Amino acid sequence: MAIADRQQRSYERKMFSLCPFWQTSATMNNSSSSSSTQNLNHNGNRHTELVTAKRSTTVTSIVRSLLPPRRRLRLDPTNNLYFPYEPGTQARSAIRLKNTSKSHVAFKFQTTAPKSCFMRPPGGILAPGESIIATVFKFVERPENDEVQVDLKSKVKFKIMSLKVTAGIDFLPELFDEQRDQVTVERILRVVFLDVQRPSLALEKLRRQLADAEADLEARKKPPPDTGPRVVGEGLVIDEWKERREKYLARQQVEMVDST
Repeated sequence: MAIADRQQRSYERKMFSLCPFWQTSATMNNSSSSSSTQNLNHNGNRHTELVTAKRSTTVTSIVRSLLPPRRRLRLDPTNNLYFPYEPGTQARSAIRLKNTSKSHVAFKFQTTAPKSCFMRPPGGILAPGESIIATVFKFVERPENDEVQVDLKSKVKFKIMSLKVTAGIDFLPELFDEQRDQVTVERILRVVFLDVQRPSLALEKLRRQLADAEADLEARKKPPPDTGPRVVGEGLVIDEWKERREKYLARQQVEMVDST
């Protein structure tokens, strides 16, 4: 029996040596299995990285939405727009905007009642540290049946938006549509009417701001001072020395006439 087993094992070794492709096939199968395992591990790791990156982006966006927006403008007043309550007239309000950032900032007004309200200016660009007083106009409707207005609050609201821009760019309202993701809503202001028959600090402050707004508007209308040579007519430049010489010659002629 032992002799038969030895003969059988000898026969199997001979057959294995005569058919080496069995060994190659087995090796290839093992190599293919190992390669498949590595590919699965690589794909699994890549999928894990993509899921982690997606979760990180989602968490970042959630955190940004929870954080308060970064203000670029300082407003005065901060929460309300005050108008004198004079039914049937076009009332005026004023608000000061100051750029508190280190870059140029574009601002823009929006209102829920564009038919009865408008702003001057409706938008613009402020340099770092620059301020402006904007005037807001609103038509005050008369109450029904001439009833006495008890609640002096209005449903009309104004939105002030800001956008960081580069220096030297011209203001265009389309900037806020093209860079919508970078726009910050500075404040949503409610309209509050002031009783002109009752003196108050808010009413006095409003009158001062309206006067400052008119003075600021007049100052902006004036042309900048010309520090270069004065031009008279078309292309005629009068030099300061030449002007002094002409005055001197004129005085000499007058003295000669007086002496004669």
